[in-house]
Amino acid sequence: MSAYPAFAMGGFCLVGGLAGFTRTRSIPSLVAGLGVGALYLWSADRIRKGQENGIEAAVGASAVLLASSAPRMFKGPVPAMLAATSTVSGAYYGKTLYALRNLK
Repeated sequence: MSAYPAFAMGGFCLVGGLAGFTRTRSIPSLVAGLGVGALYLWSADRIRKGQENGIEAAVGASAVLLASSAPRMFKGPVPAMLAATSTVSGAYYGKTLYALRNLK
């Protein structure tokens, strides 16, 4: 299991939130980008260190990002890309979590 997808998603969310705010002065974009990005980065750090709740947090961050971007995904390329990447990340960490739960 790798923390790299969560690190990448965290970075993308942070940059995306800042870009959305810079372009449109959207406070919700800034708060969501920083919040979800921080959750991804926190989960990546936990995964990298082998600590508890890292994978669960990555799945949760993916779910939050998907839930916020799915209703807007046909309105442009950015929401569509957010929905796609959160789905892939959620599937990766969800499959990992499922496999770990069934081993115990």
